[in-house]
Amino acid sequence: MGDNNKIIRFDWAAKRLLRNKANFGVLEGFLTVLLDEKITIVEILESEGNQIHADDKFNRVDIKARNSKDEIVIIEIQNTRESWYLERILYGVAKTITEHISLGDKYNTVKKVYSINILYFDLGIGLDYLYHGQNSFVGVHTGDKLIVNTRDEDVLIQKKPEEIFPEYFLIRVNEFNKVAVTPLEEWVAYLKDGVITPGTSAPGLEEARQKLQYYSMSEEERHAYDEHMNAIMIQNDVISTAHLEGREEGRKEGREEGRKEVARKMKLTGLSIEMIEEMTGLTKNEIENL
Repeated sequence: MGDNNKIIRFDWAAKRLLRNKANFGVLEGFLTVLLDEKITIVEILESEGNQIHADDKFNRVDIKARNSKDEIVIIEIQNTRESWYLERILYGVAKTITEHISLGDKYNTVKKVYSINILYFDLGIGLDYLYHGQNSFVGVHTGDKLIVNTRDEDVLIQKKPEEIFPEYFLIRVNEFNKVAVTPLEEWVAYLKDGVITPGTSAPGLEEARQKLQYYSMSEEERHAYDEHMNAIMIQNDVISTAHLEGREEGRKEGREEGRKEVARKMKLTGLSIEMIEEMTGLTKNEIENL
């Protein structure tokens, strides 16, 4: 693929371009492939969680969308490792559910939430690049799944708990190393390397290839994008260095200055104090005073 066909990586596109209604087709294609059903996005919702903060330069991007079934989809892109990641996913889903039910509403207004997490860092130990978690109630002795009867305007409706409880997807981008054959694999290949095969039939990808061209951005936008990608490379390098120096050498006696230098670099790239604490073993006060 020539340089003229360079495509903007998904995490950057999510910050700016994919929030525009004209580009909903890209997101709809991704969600359709992942959830294995046709998804139509009605609107992008704003909340505290998906604001772009000046101090969160590139680590995390959130998109929160409402689909035509009145369900909510949270797409979170995380570039670097973070402590208590699963806990934060759970909190984000719980907050979303409560944000969308008003005081005095009936509980039948609770929205089904999909939490889709695109991880550019190593989370946990596992062989797959895609993990799925969902609530269901299974008979301890019988193994059958419970189906619940509910009334909606005097009509008896049978519902599976899976239709109500949130679903979680963890896409471990770094674990993907296959030749992309299926639409899902093509999408994960794009998430990982920013590469899309011309003529692809995977939903959303041909539209992404046409609309997310690097050279269709203004010079200013291209500069910001290049800085973003460069910052990620620097941060990944710093984290690797921190593992070597901070964990192995930095904790040895006489390596205090080495640890502080690593922490100083990490601060410059925007890593959280908590992450720097975990990586280097320095205290919060020591890091804040660097």
